[in-house]
Amino acid sequence: MTIQRHHHITLCVGTAQEDYDFHTKVLSLKSVKKTALYDGDVPIYHLYYGNDHGEESTLVTCFPMRQSGRKAHRGSGQTRTLALSVPVSALGFWEARLKSHGYAIQHSERFGEKVLGFQHPCGIAYELVGIADDPRKPYSNGQVPPELAIRGTHGITVSVRDTELSEEFMAVGWNGTKVGTDGAYTRFHVGNGGTGAIVDFHREPDLKQSSWLYGEGIVHHTAFQVASREVQDKVKFHLEGIGLTDTSERKDRGYFESIYVRTPAGAMFEATVSKPEGMTIDEPYEKLGTAFQVPPVFASKREEILAYLEPLHY
Repeated sequence: MTIQRHHHITLCVGTAQEDYDFHTKVLSLKSVKKTALYDGDVPIYHLYYGNDHGEESTLVTCFPMRQSGRKAHRGSGQTRTLALSVPVSALGFWEARLKSHGYAIQHSERFGEKVLGFQHPCGIAYELVGIADDPRKPYSNGQVPPELAIRGTHGITVSVRDTELSEEFMAVGWNGTKVGTDGAYTRFHVGNGGTGAIVDFHREPDLKQSSWLYGEGIVHHTAFQVASREVQDKVKFHLEGIGLTDTSERKDRGYFESIYVRTPAGAMFEATVSKPEGMTIDEPYEKLGTAFQVPPVFASKREEILAYLEPLHY
């Protein structure tokens, strides 16, 4: 199984402070890394949130874009919803907690799972999904008891005008398994399936095409874990062999290495290999997320970058 599960999901959000407070103070995730986007010549924060060690499939990473002034628009051909896993017994706790912080809640049920829907402050759709058994170890900051805390990613929802090409991509290009439909939703599992390995496609035929450029208010890409560089190479060669020849070269992202591909609908997926040191490659576990880490490609511009980036209090 080449594609194992989610690795991380990356969003383009509003301000750094708004995003940091949302993820650490409301959702009670751990800030495991504060660094900058490796691409481009204008520095942008890259903030990582997850469990205590920042393990694969627990990571949400964010580019705060408001400082750049660039806005995006949500639409078809884009991952539009991020779902996180919590114990099903914790849904009442999370509904009360989110409401106490001023978030509106929408109740729904999909594929037999109870769902609490709400929005990131920049408008991106979030869900908490009640799961009976999720073995991933959560982070607890003391405000949310460990037995009620977020376990990691559950699934993503990709908006599409029709599902035919996306289903072909998942089956032929991404070793996904179709597990069923629920109204306008079609669900695929990757790897061993289950929470942390779910891709849903939502058929919305009248929705306009979404943004592809960096800009506030969208999910930029979803990364999926693969076991090694050798497997990653096989994924790339396979994608190119079935006609997706714009699959990227391997890119060093500091904590992992990535190749990117535009799925037929337009959503960007990534095949990711973690480095053995993971999040501790530039700071020890005891200090994860406590200081800004300048990407090696910008090491000579450290002071310039720190002076340019918006203030972030933590």
